Amino acid sequence: MLRIVFVGIGAGIAAALLFASVVSGALLSVLLFYLAPLPIMIAALGWSHWAGLIAATVSSASLAAALGIHFCLAFVIGVALPAWWLGYLALLARPNPVDNDVEWYPAGRLVLWSAAIGSLIVIAAIPQFGLDRQSFQAGLKTALQYLFHPQSETSGTSDTTAMIDLLVLAVPPLAAFVSTLTLAFNLWCAGSIVRISGRLQRPWPDIPTMTFPKFAPALLAAAVIGAFLPGMLGLVSGILTASLFMAYALLGFCVLHAITRAMRSRGFLLAGTYAAVVVLGWPVLIMTVLGLADAALNLRARIGFNRPPPVSRS
Repeated sequence: MLRIVFVGIGAGIAAALLFASVVSGALLSVLLFYLAPLPIMIAALGWSHWAGLIAATVSSASLAAALGIHFCLAFVIGVALPAWWLGYLALLARPNPVDNDVEWYPAGRLVLWSAAIGSLIVIAAIPQFGLDRQSFQAGLKTALQYLFHPQSETSGTSDTTAMIDLLVLAVPPLAAFVSTLTLAFNLWCAGSIVRISGRLQRPWPDIPTMTFPKFAPALLAAAVIGAFLPGMLGLVSGILTASLFMAYALLGFCVLHAITRAMRSRGFLLAGTYAAVVVLGWPVLIMTVLGLADAALNLRARIGFNRPPPVSRS
């Protein structure tokens, strides 16, 4: 128990430092900021969710003392609680009466939880700008205008104004997109680190075989339909839609890994795909379509896992 406390304290201090690094304004601090959930997840996966909870508490208290309650609140909502909860879920298990084994919490549900939490993080920030859609967009526009013209009383050129108007529409779903990816990526990194250390308390899942529960397509359809509604409901639905699209993009990468297992050029194809997504960004939409297609047509069963291995040539 004492070890769990010490691990939690150390992980909490590390998470607080990573999150607070953004105050420096350095470019590297942005990367460190997005890695803030990692120490809490490592503590939760490697030592138990109690270590993760201690880490979340210590880091939150440290930030409250050093930077104030508002900074702490943002950390609690955006980092501490999501990191602890995902770490807790990842270690859930139940007996499987079919084969007398243990059934661990599925990876697909963890990704969906990342999407749900990612959207909730963005939704929680909405009241900072306004309590209805019009006031929210007006408040966000004012913040963006100040970001682009901090020393000017004017709103800038017509080109800048048009770009800000576009950003007002794009920022909420983009933030949900990034938040979902950040949580899922940190969970994968934490699991990989703990696995290498030999402390991972659950079997490593075969991620390319990951699937979503049956309600996921219906949830996505409802979110897409809701995004066309007026008012705050449409805004919230659009944020949830973006998070779910990111989840299906991750599923698309799983499909790509699965259907290329027997290909000789697999490494080149995967590396090129990841590079295109990182450099260009928009190819992630192709991965979303691939994930949706697999959910509808079961592409991995049709293409990937039924394909024989490559024949070696002497």
